[in-house]
Amino acid sequence: MTIFNLGSINADLFYRVPHLPGPGETLAARSFQRGLGGKGANMSVAAARAAARCVHIGAVGGDGGWAVDRLTEYGVYTQHILTVSKDTGNALIAIDDTGENNIILYPGANQAIPIDHIAAALQDAESSDIFLTQNETNGQRDAAERASAKGMRVAYAAAPFDPQAVKAVLPLLDILFLNEVEARQLQEATGTASEALPVRDVIVTLGGDGARWHNTDTGETQVFPAVKVTPVDTTGAGDTFTGYVLAGLDRGLPMAQAIGQAMIAGAIMVTRQGTADVIPDLRDVRDFGG
Repeated sequence: MTIFNLGSINADLFYRVPHLPGPGETLAARSFQRGLGGKGANMSVAAARAAARCVHIGAVGGDGGWAVDRLTEYGVYTQHILTVSKDTGNALIAIDDTGENNIILYPGANQAIPIDHIAAALQDAESSDIFLTQNETNGQRDAAERASAKGMRVAYAAAPFDPQAVKAVLPLLDILFLNEVEARQLQEATGTASEALPVRDVIVTLGGDGARWHNTDTGETQVFPAVKVTPVDTTGAGDTFTGYVLAGLDRGLPMAQAIGQAMIAGAIMVTRQGTADVIPDLRDVRDFGG
């Protein structure tokens, strides 16, 4: 089976700062680093490192060959990454001494993926496959419709959060990933609590408090406690979690076991500085605490 991920690809530009800057404040960064990122790329790398076959659908600019090469090195299938006229997406990420961050995002090529390219990439997908997307590319609704029509399991990570983007794909979803703030914002926008959404599996991440899984078919909610670690950088932890959950499901794990494995992967991720380049592999997760 395969995970097809319509997702962003970014150059992540990391600046380590003594504290997150306030309005009008100029800070001298202690260090600088460029890495592979974008929520889509992070999720693809996480899925691949969790032993799933992951096909990435996306776009870079003429300056983005290094990013495609890096994805290939990490085990992601990159034959459906297109080079377009816009610059590769990038993110400016400031990280403080507690591991918290703020991010300025330039979408670039991520918003210039031709719909016919997405359709061609999904042509060979089968009903046993998973389709994943998030809100950093164009074409989400069209792609989700095509995937749903094929009988694929459709998953959506609702970030960066936009209530209209979520509502556009909501009727097509089988799995929805939200963090606690996004869950509250979606409830305000729709008037419907997470556990009552018309999506079979709703997973809400709670940061240091763990995660909740709502199975709306049965009406049951299961809480997963956080794995206790000392955070260094929280960037990409949610993406790592998402990729690991879907990879676990793709490998045939029950949802609870897939989430449990993803909790460990996310915990390891926050102890590392970086994004796609430092996502843990399945051996790291299995050896954790051992």
